[in-house]
Amino acid sequence: MLTDTKIRNLKPRDRLYKVADRDGLYVAVTPAASISFRYNYEFNGRSETLTIGRYGTGGITLAEARDALHEAKRKIAVGISPAQDKARSKDKEKQAKTFDDWAESWLKGYEMADSTRDMRKAVYTRELKPVFGNRLLAEVTHDDLRHLTDKIVERGALRPLPFMLVKWSCRFTDGHPNGDRT
Repeated sequence: MLTDTKIRNLKPRDRLYKVADRDGLYVAVTPAASISFRYNYEFNGRSETLTIGRYGTGGITLAEARDALHEAKRKIAVGISPAQDKARSKDKEKQAKTFDDWAESWLKGYEMADSTRDMRKAVYTRELKPVFGNRLLAEVTHDDLRHLTDKIVERGALRPLPFMLVKWSCRFTDGHPNGDRT
C-alpha cells in the first residue's frame, strides 16, 4: 500500500513503470518524472484505463485519488464507464459557451431597437466583458451579476445596466441560458 512519502520518493526510470496501491489503484511514473494515479478495469468485455489525476503540486493527493477510485467503482457498478464519462465531460467543457458567446448571441438575436442594442452592447463591452467574458456561462451565478451590479450602482454609473443585468440573470438562473422562454 502506498503512502505520500513513498510516492514522493519514487524516481523516474528509462521507461514508464507502475506501483500498486490497493483496490486496483496504482501510480504510473513516467521518464519525465510525472506521477499519475490510474485504475485499470473491465467494462463490457474490454479493458479500460482511467487516469484519475496527476500527483503533486497542482494535482491531487493520495486520499483524493482513493476517493475518486471509489466513485469510479460506483459508476462501473451502475453501468457507466468512468473513462468514457470523463472524456465526455472534457468534451462538454470544450464545447461549453462562454458568457461572451452567450451575451453576443443574445444581443444579436433579441428583439430591440437598434439604439437600445447599441447602448447595451456598449455597456456589455465596458462593464461586463472584462469581468465575465472568458468565463463559462455555467460559472457565472446570479450572485456574481448582482455583486457587479451593486458595485456599478455604488459608483453612480449607468442606470440601464442594473435592469439589463437583472434581465440576463433571470434568463440563465431560470434554466434558460440561451434566453428562450418557451
